[in-house]
Amino acid sequence: MFVSFFPKPKLFFISAVLWSLFAVLFWIFAGEQLGAYFGLPPADPNAPPIIGAGIFLSKPYIWLYIYFALAVAIFSTFWMWYSPHKWQRWSVLGSAFILFTTYFSVQLSLALNAWRGPFFDMFQKAITTPNSVPASDLYHLMALFASIGFLYVALFVISNFFVSHYIFRWRWAMNEFYTEHWSQLRHIEGASQRVQEDTMRFSTTVETLGVSLIQAVMTLIAFLPLLAQLSHHITDLPLIGNIPYSLVVLAIVWSLFGTGLLALVGIKLPGLQFRNQRVEAAYRKELVLGEDHEERAEPITLAELFRNVRINYFRLYFHYGYFNIARGIYGQADAILLNLILVPTIVAGKITLGLWQQIATAFGQVSDSFQYLVTSWTTIVELLSIYKRLRAFESVIYDEPLPTIDQHYLETGIEH
Repeated sequence: MFVSFFPKPKLFFISAVLWSLFAVLFWIFAGEQLGAYFGLPPADPNAPPIIGAGIFLSKPYIWLYIYFALAVAIFSTFWMWYSPHKWQRWSVLGSAFILFTTYFSVQLSLALNAWRGPFFDMFQKAITTPNSVPASDLYHLMALFASIGFLYVALFVISNFFVSHYIFRWRWAMNEFYTEHWSQLRHIEGASQRVQEDTMRFSTTVETLGVSLIQAVMTLIAFLPLLAQLSHHITDLPLIGNIPYSLVVLAIVWSLFGTGLLALVGIKLPGLQFRNQRVEAAYRKELVLGEDHEERAEPITLAELFRNVRINYFRLYFHYGYFNIARGIYGQADAILLNLILVPTIVAGKITLGLWQQIATAFGQVSDSFQYLVTSWTTIVELLSIYKRLRAFESVIYDEPLPTIDQHYLETGIEH
């Protein structure tokens, strides 16, 4: 699954994490300041913030682009020398590009949140005091919003086009790897499906989950300091009182609760999803064989195979039923939690409309990032089932014991 696309996968991913950590820490403690030697100094903390898309052409951002490109060039050059690989341009440089677009999308969210403060404060002033705000000022802020929006659209189009090709290249690499060993694999149940369908599903799902995880981490890095700063405006929480960094603490505790809850109620789903793919493959294979061999696909056999499909689907429906109840209740509670917490502050008139918008956005970003497992659980379940099928597939290539369920099918041809 990985060795077909990435050079020495275990070492590659470990080195990628360590190199990324080093690059981030060096940037924080020294790299950002180095830009001043090249005429690209960091932003002045006392200067007013740049509102709109213009911030991405400022000197600090230009230096950041150069720094990122240098870090990627060093890392990719090492791997292309140390372990040349057919797919290295896509797996190494392509992954770096996806990482950059993910980071840029988080920065766009920050820029949008910075815009919300002045716009909604001006909006509040305009509707409470007639003729106190010139229409041109509102039009100007709306134009700045549009500039951020156009960047969002451009980034969405470019990143989705690139990711589509990236995923297909990964599938292409896996397809080549498996077909080279087809003589060993062809006897495994659902072999054709695993090569034709599961490879695409695996690469798509891993990419989706990986990008979501990276985005969650980057969002936390970007929005946690902002949320901690905004917490100073919230001095009294219902039933709790005044605690330091109240919004940060609330986001962490609430997200951990939701993650634990859904992981517990959804614990049976990965195994059922795996079995579902097995029984569907067995039923489909018998139908395909029946097209060419009259002795196959007998009604009794098909009825038994479809019975396995029916039983497993009904089990899935039952377990997804209470899982969706738990997820739905948590989601509804999550939608109103922040406003419930902010009621005393709002009643006391301690925040403006613009500040409320910034708090709501920052809290939502941090909370959603901490809820990565909550929002991704069904996708993770699907990935685990695909991984089990492909891992069992590869056990033949590496001469490892098959899982019990595969051994049974290989010996008897019957799904149990």
